[in-house]
Formats: sequence, structure tokens, C-alpha cells
Amino acid sequence: MVAFDSAAILARLAALRAGDAPTHGGHVLSYVYDSGVADVDELAAQAVRLVQPVNGLDPTTFTSVAVMEREVIGFARELLHGGDDVVGSVTTGGTESCLLAVKTARDVWRASGGVGRARLVAPVTVHAAFHKAAHYFDLELDLVPVDAATGAVDPVALIARLGLDVALAVVSAPSYPFAVLDPVEAVAEACEAAGIACHVDACIGGWILPFWRRADGAPLPLWDLRVPGVTSISADLHKFGYAPKGASVLLQRGRDRQRAQYFATTGWPGYPVVNATMLGSKSAGALAASWAIVQALGARGFAELAGSCVRATSAIADIIADIDGLRLVGDPVGPLLAVTTDDDVPADRQVDPHHWADQARKRGWLLQLQPGLVQSDGTRLPHTTHLTITPVTEERIDELETALRASADAVRGRPRADATAVLVGLPPELAQAPLTSDTAAAVLQSIGLGGSTDSTGARLPDEMAPFLALIEALPRPLTERLLTELLARIVEPPAD
Repeated sequence: MVAFDSAAILARLAALRAGDAPTHGGHVLSYVYDSGVADVDELAAQAVRLVQPVNGLDPTTFTSVAVMEREVIGFARELLHGGDDVVGSVTTGGTESCLLAVKTARDVWRASGGVGRARLVAPVTVHAAFHKAAHYFDLELDLVPVDAATGAVDPVALIARLGLDVALAVVSAPSYPFAVLDPVEAVAEACEAAGIACHVDACIGGWILPFWRRADGAPLPLWDLRVPGVTSISADLHKFGYAPKGASVLLQRGRDRQRAQYFATTGWPGYPVVNATMLGSKSAGALAASWAIVQALGARGFAELAGSCVRATSAIADIIADIDGLRLVGDPVGPLLAVTTDDDVPADRQVDPHHWADQARKRGWLLQLQPGLVQSDGTRLPHTTHLTITPVTEERIDELETALRASADAVRGRPRADATAVLVGLPPELAQAPLTSDTAAAVLQSIGLGGSTDSTGARLPDEMAPFLALIEALPRPLTERLLTELLARIVEPPAD
């Protein structure tokens, strides 16, 4: 029997966790979704522990997996107004749901006579998971520019891109960068008329928009499975379903369509392999936690938590509108806000959103910096700061307001970060193509993003605004290569 000191192991893990951003309490306004209900977290933890040894690969062996998945899918189908023809799967997160939606659409398109390389049409604000899906499954990603002031896509412009080579059109409910509810009804209607699949990416909105109302009490435009032309929809349980990572639901309209999602083979001498999702062996932990939370909260519990988000989002939107030099982008729908500079005020009163976010971080609040983007039509989307609002935010509004106002005051009139000085100082190795790992590491070192000499790995700078400015200034392939090197080196073991 191997002897080990569990107390020492867990103590080191606790010490490592102490260096993480806080997952509870509302101080991180992205990545984590805190219900503010401790009993929900404890229930999820106990559910995970109960299924810890279960392999979700085979629901005929571990029948609890089939029951939990069936009941979660049933709840999601009712929540998103699907009929009996809507079936689905629980996946390991929004990215897998999006990958499977694209893979299914491509295969159905091919089976119906599609020849050559298919296109995927979507607004430029579509989640990066669809970039990954197009890359993995060899589709051409055809991105439609959006309005630079509002982040909204013109449905006429998107519909004009539809054609026989389009395997899938994607719209968001809402988009992550700007919280825009895309024109689902118009796009889905056009897709249905053209015989093209239409996916609604409701990964962030699927478990909260059913309970959302506009400030005037008006319901949202239809965006879910009530819209006839919607063929699939994704909704993440680990977002506003408050489950631990990673769990999502992918619903598809039509059993024959959904079966194209599966991979099955009996072409090897081992056991028959039939997978509904990308993974084979997989944990049942997030599924069990999701199932337990659905059982505990039900529609009424989710509605109550959504109500808290509605109130908090409205309050924070009002606060930002009252901060001289900042403005919200567009007409946000759901518990997301994108904040940028108010260009209508004089320069000495303007607030750069990235400097603002850096100041908020120094005050203990982590906001998410988003770079600007030049679209294919030459228009530039503004650089912004993103806030995700969760139920726990409501009880923190006063202290958050104090931090947001003080942060704006600290940088008002300060010009946005300029990457020029950094660009001039970059090493000549950047001219090499392609960059080697060592060359990329040298570039990172030159801009202060190299690996450290201690056990914490690579460090980010104290202020992220200059780094984001550099991302905007450099060519995309180069920034993507440098960021790959940075993240890869963070998890590499130290050299001997």
C-alpha cells in the first residue's frame, strides 16, 4: 500500500488556489458564474463526489448517466420551447457544443449533395469557438461585419451571404463581445426558405434569457426553438445554470439530423464505439452536478436568480452611463455589458476602457479587456471592457460602483495605450517566418512577458492596456503565435 500525506498534498493545493482569482464573491466579472447560494455549490460538490468513478462513455453500463442526461435534456428542451422532435446531448462545454453543431451541419450538407468546401456564415461577433470549428472541420468562415457603434449585424447583409455552399448560419443570443441579441427570426426564416441549417449560440444566454425582460418590461424578440428555422441551439449549464465546468446542452431539431452528430464504428477488434460527443471516456461529474442543480432550482429557482441579474445589470448600466467619459456599446441584452470610450465628450474627459479596467484590477475587481478589431469592410470595432453580471453582483453593487467611479477618475483624460514604442523595440527575429518556439519566447521576453525564475511560470504585466494595444497593432498571425507560446510556456515543466 502506497503511503501518502493527504494533509500535505491538500495544503499545497490550497496554497496554489490562494493565488487564483476569486471564484466567488463577484469580484471577477468574467469566466465564473456565482449564484451566491452556498447550498447550490455544496449540492453540486456532493453530486460530483457520488459519480467520481463513473465513466460517462457507456450509459448502458452506468445507467445513471442515461437518466441524468435524459432529464437535463428534457428540462432544457422545455425551457427553450422545443417540441417532441427536439433531441440533444449534454457536452463538456460551449466549445464542444459549437463544434458538434458545425460538424453535424457539415455532414448533413454533404449528405444532401453539397460538394467542395462548405461555408459557415455568421456575424463577426460570433464566438471564437466557431473559428475553431471551421478550422477543425475545414469550413470557410464567412464573417459579416457589424455596426461599429452598436455591434449589431444587419440581417439583410447576413442573408445576402447565404448560398448553396453554406452548411450553417450562426446567430447569437446574445453575442459575447457586445451583448447583442442577433436577428434570429429574420435569419432563421431565410435559412429555412433556402434549406440551410441555422444554429443559435445561446451558450451564455440559454439559461437566463428565458426569464429576461427589457427595462420597459417588454419581452425579447423570439430567439429560441419557437422560431421554426432554428435547427440547433447550444446553452451552457456551467454559465447561468451555475454548474461546475464543463457542461453544456446541444439541442437539435430532428432525430435524423441529430444522429449525424454521432461517431460510431465497429471497424476494430475492440468494443463497439458509439459517441454522441467528441470525448470517449469522460467524467460524469459536471453532468451530475447540473442534474442536481436543475432538480433543486427548477424553473422557479432559475427565474429568481435571473431576476437578481436583471436588477444588477440595470443598476450597473446606469452607473456606467453616469460616469463621464464612458459609454455602453449598443443595446445590451442579458447580463453582459461592453464598455468603451465616449467619443462625444472632449479628450480631457474621455476614459479609456482598458486603463479603466487596469485601475479596477488594482482595486480588487477583475474586468475583461477586449481588443478592437478591423472588420473585412475596413470599419473598426472599438476596444472595450467586458463585464458579466451574476446573481452575487447585486449585493456588491455599492462597492463595485465605488471602484468603477474611482478607477475612471484615476485615468480620465489619459490617452489610450500606444504600442508604437514597443513595436520599435521588437527584435529583428520577427521577420523570420515561421517563428520558432525559442524566437517567440525571445520576443515575449523583450516585451516583459517571459517566463519567471520561480514556480509560478510566466507572469503578465501589472497593466494589461499596453499588451492589448500591442495585440491590436501586430498582425493577427503573429499575435496568435506569441499568445500560443505564452500559454504553452506557462504549463511547461521547468528546465533541468
